[in-house]
Amino acid sequence: MGGIVAMFAPAGAVSAELLERATHSLRHRGPDQQGCWTAPALDVGLGYTRLGIVDPAGRPQPLSAEGGGIHAVVNGELYGFEPIREELEERGHQFRTGADSEILVHLYEELGVHCLRRLRGEFAFALWDEPNGLLFAARDRFGIKPLFYGEAGGVLVLASEAKALFAAGVPAAWDLESVYQQLFVCLEEDRSLFRGVQQIPPGHYLLASRHHRRIFRYWDLDYPPAGAVRVDEREIVLELRAALEEAVRLRLRADVPVGCFLSGGVDSSTVLGLAAHVSPTPVHAFTVTFDGTPWDEGPIARQTSERLGAVFHPLQVTERDIADSLADAVWHGEMLGLNTHGVARYVQCRQVRAAGYKVVLSGEGSDDILAGYPSAKQDSIAAAGQRSPPPAVTAAAMLAEGVPPQLLSIHRVLGFTPSWLRKVALGRSIFHALIAPDFARQFEGRDPYRVFLDRCDVAGQMTGREPVVQSLYLWSKAFLGGYALCAERLQMAFAVEERLPFLDHRLFDLVRGISAGLLVHQLREKYILREAARPYLTDTVYRRPKHSFTAPPVLAEEGTLLHTLAQDLLRSATMAEMPLFDRAAVIGLLDRLPTLAESTRISLDAVLLMIISSCILHERYNLS
Repeated sequence: MGGIVAMFAPAGAVSAELLERATHSLRHRGPDQQGCWTAPALDVGLGYTRLGIVDPAGRPQPLSAEGGGIHAVVNGELYGFEPIREELEERGHQFRTGADSEILVHLYEELGVHCLRRLRGEFAFALWDEPNGLLFAARDRFGIKPLFYGEAGGVLVLASEAKALFAAGVPAAWDLESVYQQLFVCLEEDRSLFRGVQQIPPGHYLLASRHHRRIFRYWDLDYPPAGAVRVDEREIVLELRAALEEAVRLRLRADVPVGCFLSGGVDSSTVLGLAAHVSPTPVHAFTVTFDGTPWDEGPIARQTSERLGAVFHPLQVTERDIADSLADAVWHGEMLGLNTHGVARYVQCRQVRAAGYKVVLSGEGSDDILAGYPSAKQDSIAAAGQRSPPPAVTAAAMLAEGVPPQLLSIHRVLGFTPSWLRKVALGRSIFHALIAPDFARQFEGRDPYRVFLDRCDVAGQMTGREPVVQSLYLWSKAFLGGYALCAERLQMAFAVEERLPFLDHRLFDLVRGISAGLLVHQLREKYILREAARPYLTDTVYRRPKHSFTAPPVLAEEGTLLHTLAQDLLRSATMAEMPLFDRAAVIGLLDRLPTLAESTRISLDAVLLMIISSCILHERYNLS
């Protein structure tokens, strides 16, 4: 666990100075060990910063196979590695550490790139196969661990964060096309906000040789057709409970203390309940509290913690904490924020690390695979009496049905409009009035929603599936890897590893086959999870509707620290320097805010926070 860098110079030599500089830029991710290695031919360099969790005092990376020709740097955790290690040892492989990640180099010797099918966990790695002159890099199935890549002076650079690529010589500049897509819908899975900086998408791997480079997909969500789903509730409840228990048990494996994030919701309460059930000692639970505010879930979380016999740690986060940490959190996250909850999580991790914890389990990912967001309930209602329109249906007919005009292309292809996408499209339409004219002209006539859908495997992954499942699939492609899991960089700012039992791919093998009618049943979201987790939930949590982890909005009240910070940033000279927004239009909106209803101001919070984030990124990364 930690941070990794790989440099491949097919026609030259790797700069040891740049490799060291890039690796050093990730020192926050791995404060326990750091180092660099270059191949004898100087065509490859590998760097790592290590956060010691399993075998913390073990041999530093890069990991090498016994023959000496395979070298790898690995970020993440590989669960259930012990049986694989025993199997490899029986086949004659020699291990030098007790670390989970060492199985990778030996599995690669046996299976090549097909070793990926044996790996279970959250990971990103870069492996140099010297005999075949091949660089092999991969990212886990859901994209929990990041892996960026770009070129600098003919050298291919890969790293855990974009800032390491900049340190290695990749120019720092806005990717205007990526920004446009994110403003109106989402950041695509294989891109970043920065020109020349791409990501290996979730469930994909990269192969690079001296003359070729290619990205391959090895996994996707693969929901079954509507006629092949399971509806046997009683059996599913028992199987889901057992699968969750196994996923939690595996993620408690560490040679350092492991805690749990706890909110007032079903997901984190389930994880804590299962952890408390299988752990021989009391589990420590860490809860963000916003004392005296509507966002405070401390009392509900305390009740859960007491019921489960956990050690409760309330971590108070104030408005000043969020205001003081906003810029640093955006710099670490390398993304546009939609809500200050990311900053609150950043502050939380600072306090968790100060309490002596490197590892925490959380309920992240549950809503995304088990239909926990309000949109799933709305899609379920809409799908109940809806049939897909014939291909010849007119735009006028769709507009009469209430389909937003910017989503006609989506509706025409799918036969319905996912409710979350409708909300995004309506909420983000204000950007048409706020972006800079020169920026807007570059993308005149572009349909960002059509572009998004065209990059999804509609025929192979969506056709014939239930509408709720189609909506979940699109949501995962838009926001799971491209936004929600980007919080990994906020946690690793303080070298805190978040483990996600709900995004265990073997658990998902069960979940994806469950009928949408059991995911959302009688208008209760995550119905099947509530039933499976019932032994561990308080009545309050069991009956509570979905309540996202939120933090104070920046524009809720004039005179607050966040409100003042927002005003200062949005009226600053940086706004005039950026190529993204019309400063006069943004200031005009700010001047009108006092006349708007509070609900309207709060609805604009995400829009203005995205602009604020862009100001911070522009300034902190000196973007051109």
